[in-house]
Amino acid sequence: MERFRTKCPKCFKSKFWKTADNRLRCQNCRYLFTPRPNVVNISNKVLKQVISEFLLEHSTNIILSRVNISKYKLLKVLTLLRMVMVNDVSEVFSGIVEVDETYLGGQMKNKKQKERLKLGKNRRGFGTIKQPVFGILCRKGKVYAEIVRGVEAEDLQPLIEKQVKKGSTICSDGWRGYTGLAAKGYVHRLVDHSKNEYSDKKGNHINGLEGFWGYLKRKLSAKGGIRKEKLSFYLGEYVWRYNQRSLSFKEQEKRLLNLWRNSSKDHSFRRKMKLKIDIASVISLPIVNVFGPKN
Repeated sequence: MERFRTKCPKCFKSKFWKTADNRLRCQNCRYLFTPRPNVVNISNKVLKQVISEFLLEHSTNIILSRVNISKYKLLKVLTLLRMVMVNDVSEVFSGIVEVDETYLGGQMKNKKQKERLKLGKNRRGFGTIKQPVFGILCRKGKVYAEIVRGVEAEDLQPLIEKQVKKGSTICSDGWRGYTGLAAKGYVHRLVDHSKNEYSDKKGNHINGLEGFWGYLKRKLSAKGGIRKEKLSFYLGEYVWRYNQRSLSFKEQEKRLLNLWRNSSKDHSFRRKMKLKIDIASVISLPIVNVFGPKN
């Protein structure tokens, strides 16, 4: 009997018997498997090729024509790459930061009648049926974005307290969800968009975050629509791409590969991946059109 560093893919125990053909049999659940360097059982060479094509934003069909991998496995790898991007969280922001909310989703006129009746009961914000997203941008160049249930103070301010250091200057528009930030230890500066004010000429504005929203919506609309349950993964992907834009292509490849390897060693994250990945829903036709104005 021998103890190995790897973990069983089924029960995550680490005691095995080694067979004559160099496979491992788990002592706990008796599962027989071949140890692999990553969670989707592909070689490092193929993984590096997929990462390169993914960072170049090539379509699934182009990647399939260039890399020796099945469509099923490719879709799984791409989803897992987006998951590790989501977990590459930015540091706590300080200094001058911008906060803003936006909405993602198709317009009501493009919905089927059945969907209109269903969505009409769940309007948010100013009467929109789109998905609210909250963002924080540090003037040093990093951005943080997260899908939220609503845009009231109880939805947004806990995220601000989590991601922004006390004493920092926060720039926002006049939305009521930001009322009370000064009492929580922040310097709060407002620009009144209702009066067509987009900068107070003193450096207080949210134009940087508005620019990121534009970048995000252009990228998502180019997808032609995505499933709602996958929206958080695509949001995490483009936040990561934006935050790593100063790195060279090779540096981005190396960082993403290291994130993948570190996540593969984290067995609690591997369990989470197995629970969240539903390949059937990835292959299905898109149902959420991410396009349109802010509200």
